[in-house]
Amino acid sequence: MNSILLLHDETHVPRTLRAVAAEDTLAPQQPDDPLDFRQVVEETDVGICIIQDELLQYVNPKYAQMHGWTAGELVGTDPLRLVPPDARARIREVRQLRNDGLHHAPYTSRSLRRDGTVFDTRVFERNIVYRGRTASLTTLSDTSELARVHRVASWRAQMLLSTELLCRSGSIEIVLAHAEVRLSAGARALLQVPPQSSQTPLRHALRCIPREDRAHVLLQWRRAVLGKPFECHHRVLRADGSELLVLHRGTLEMSEGDTRARPVAMLKDVTEQASARDRIDRLVNYHPVTGLATRTLLLERTAHAAEKALRDRRSLAMLYLRVPDVDRLHTTMGLASADALATSLAARLVATCRSEDTVAHLGGGEFAILLEPALGAEESAALHTATRILATLGAPGTLDRAEFVAEGQIGIALLPRDGVNPAELLDHAHTACGQGGARINCFTREVGESAARRNQLDAALRRAFERNEFTLHYQPQVDLRDGTVVAVEALLRWHSEAFGNVSPAEFVPIAEESGLIVPLGEWVFRTACEQSVAWARAGLPTVRIGVNLSPRQLEQPDISRRLQAVMLETGANPAHLGIEVTESVLMRDLEHARRTLNELSAIGMEISLDDFGTGYSNLSVLRALPFDVLKIDRSLVHDVTASSADVSITRSVLMLAQGLKLKVLAEGVETEGQLNLLISNGCDLMQGYIFSKPLPPAQLEQLLRSGTRLPERHLQRGTHQPTLLLVDDEDNVQVSLRRSLRGAGYQIVSARSGPEGLAKLAEHDVDVILSDQHMPGMTGVEFLRHAKALYPDTVRMVLSGHTELQSITDAVNEGTIHKFLTKPWDDDLLREHVAEAFRRKNLSDENRRLSAEVSNANLELVQANERQQRMLAQQCERLGLEEVRALTAQDLIENLPTASIGIGADGTIVFVNRQARQLLAASPVLVGRDAADALPPDWMSAWHRPDGRHRPGRVGGRSCLLSCAPMDDHGEPRGNLLSVIPMPDYDKEFAA
Repeated sequence: MNSILLLHDETHVPRTLRAVAAEDTLAPQQPDDPLDFRQVVEETDVGICIIQDELLQYVNPKYAQMHGWTAGELVGTDPLRLVPPDARARIREVRQLRNDGLHHAPYTSRSLRRDGTVFDTRVFERNIVYRGRTASLTTLSDTSELARVHRVASWRAQMLLSTELLCRSGSIEIVLAHAEVRLSAGARALLQVPPQSSQTPLRHALRCIPREDRAHVLLQWRRAVLGKPFECHHRVLRADGSELLVLHRGTLEMSEGDTRARPVAMLKDVTEQASARDRIDRLVNYHPVTGLATRTLLLERTAHAAEKALRDRRSLAMLYLRVPDVDRLHTTMGLASADALATSLAARLVATCRSEDTVAHLGGGEFAILLEPALGAEESAALHTATRILATLGAPGTLDRAEFVAEGQIGIALLPRDGVNPAELLDHAHTACGQGGARINCFTREVGESAARRNQLDAALRRAFERNEFTLHYQPQVDLRDGTVVAVEALLRWHSEAFGNVSPAEFVPIAEESGLIVPLGEWVFRTACEQSVAWARAGLPTVRIGVNLSPRQLEQPDISRRLQAVMLETGANPAHLGIEVTESVLMRDLEHARRTLNELSAIGMEISLDDFGTGYSNLSVLRALPFDVLKIDRSLVHDVTASSADVSITRSVLMLAQGLKLKVLAEGVETEGQLNLLISNGCDLMQGYIFSKPLPPAQLEQLLRSGTRLPERHLQRGTHQPTLLLVDDEDNVQVSLRRSLRGAGYQIVSARSGPEGLAKLAEHDVDVILSDQHMPGMTGVEFLRHAKALYPDTVRMVLSGHTELQSITDAVNEGTIHKFLTKPWDDDLLREHVAEAFRRKNLSDENRRLSAEVSNANLELVQANERQQRMLAQQCERLGLEEVRALTAQDLIENLPTASIGIGADGTIVFVNRQARQLLAASPVLVGRDAADALPPDWMSAWHRPDGRHRPGRVGGRSCLLSCAPMDDHGEPRGNLLSVIPMPDYDKEFAA
């Protein structure tokens, strides 16, 4: 068996074929020729054909097989039939170029199989002489698989390039033998290298890495281990001068047959990711408004500082700063103003603290400062820093062209004394902040226990409803004119299963913060309503129950409707209920508060302003709200006997309320001195332990049934025994004065000094004061100055044997004393002076009484006018509604399809509708006429029988139904209503 080897020269034409062509025939060789050339052509794996005169003159078996035909079927046919139509033009063009000597290279094309399928081919054509004439010798190779592989490789290369471009990455290979770097298309795009520079010297490639990063990259490659990838980040310089941060992942590879490792790497642009990561880190670690550290960064730095402090056995201080003004400004002026204030405060904090300290903004008006151990952060140093911070914040500043002064509170926690965990340290500083109302407070075990108890009470408070642990006690409110109980204040009490009796001062603020005050307040109001109804049914004296309404409750948009719904459900009388609100309502949604309180006042509820004098009352706003009662806070009442300044404040509040035509109620009255001072200054109502503590419902019922009232001696009296206060440190003078004034009918009260005299004034209703001038500790003039400030209605006189013209003259001129008497005295003259002083006092009392009566009368007149105005407005509203209803009824009757005629009790026609006017067109004027003259006889017959029955009649030549019914107004006859219903004329309708 012979082997056939085909060799291709530079023209890609088998030499055997050239030999065959040279013989100009495909006839077999001579028998003695060792090589059978026909056998070579017939058995070669390349398709061969000879084309002459545009017809196939010869095809070898492979050519025929490739196209799915036999050689005999193809010889003599057009070779272009084996080419797809869209490729034939190119075949013709190539042949023409070859004939012109311009094309000799092989080319690719496509061919058609017998079944119509197409396959890729590589074609070489050469002109030869065949049988004496020019012909084309064509070789054809099936390159379908090669084309498929090429397409896959191209697709993969394109996908790799697209992936690299999308991922902003590229691959590099370092050829150590040639000291060069081969770059992928993605790497060239990344570095902005021209496409032709796919290979670049290694030293040039290293220049793309900044000098600061180059050593690090080279070190990573020197440490590289075969088969173990590594990665690092570094910068690269692009052709345009810009910089990118790239992720450099490299490894050493070794293929089979390699003698040394081949470094390959991938570069990925992570500039945007790094920028995004920086932005995220910025957002996580720094507050977006103030730029200060956030809680996350603060705790991270605290952890590092704590570790160092514990290792060095030093303290670490955490300061928690709360500035309520930021949140208050947010509520009143908006977010922008609050942010501006927070930014200003942040700048002050940074300027006050050291650069080593961490200042953090936790949100709103909450800040924290970590003092590094380098400060020697003991408690004293932390307190000093806290004091400086508050002083800095308290300095006046400008915000939106308005001056502001920020006030804050600071809590301090120390490591390791108060904890070693960063979060725990911050929590303890937060717990200490504001405890006990102090501006600076250090965390202690007691503070921690208090905070823990607060949390426990919060949890227990949420379960108290389910366990029915709440009750109401009622504290009486007494009218100071007659001493009777006229109202009570409902006070919430909580007996916890776990904690026993819990003070309202402790659990109410917790309920306010948690929002539980809203359902709790609704329960209090409902319970008070039910109690009011129960007392009314039991026949007890009518007392008004005052219920405290929290600011959170008042903020609800439907609070008025909800309260009225409770009163309807329970049957409570609004006139027996009252609402008490604090001054904080004036700082919130004033318009909503005004609308709500007006609605409640309109139905008869009493509106009281509680704790007046402790907040930020705007008097013009106060006048605009429908308050009936001002309740003076117990802090003012408690101090009324302490100093003239405090008493002046209380007296001013009383005068203010009287000027606003409001009643005044004093809370927390506990001593007779307080009570007497309030009565003497015209206070209307009081409540306090001097009369009764808050009582359970059963005990209050007993008090009401028994008619308990304030003792008569405490009440205002039109006439009482004239009282004279003698103040002298000498007993013999006291005795002499009593003897001189004996029989005058005075109640004489004695005191040996100025302070004792003030105490007697608080205990007795004194009219006239007679005081010595020279007394130890306090002169007579000084004593009388205090007496004037506290009790200005008293008549004050000085009795002295020493003449001090200047001090006496000043006292007389300023009104401190009424008269100066000398020692020794004349008894008759003394009695006359004292009697004249009492006459002066009685006249002054009578003037005040008349003034009070006039004021009360004016107040009652104003209230009566207001009630009359409200009644008039209601009547006008009712009349308007009646008018609308009347007009509606008139329009309805006017447009009825039935004729309707109203006839008064005197037989006069009072109204006629449209249908009736049409039926009685012969009588154009009907209203005002007598029915007997205007109506047909049949109609009159029906009018005289107002029983509502239908009766036949005639009108205008047509049959009709007549009926008459009486009209009355709550049983009083007002006439009759005559109705006429014409019957249809069926004959005419059928004819039509």
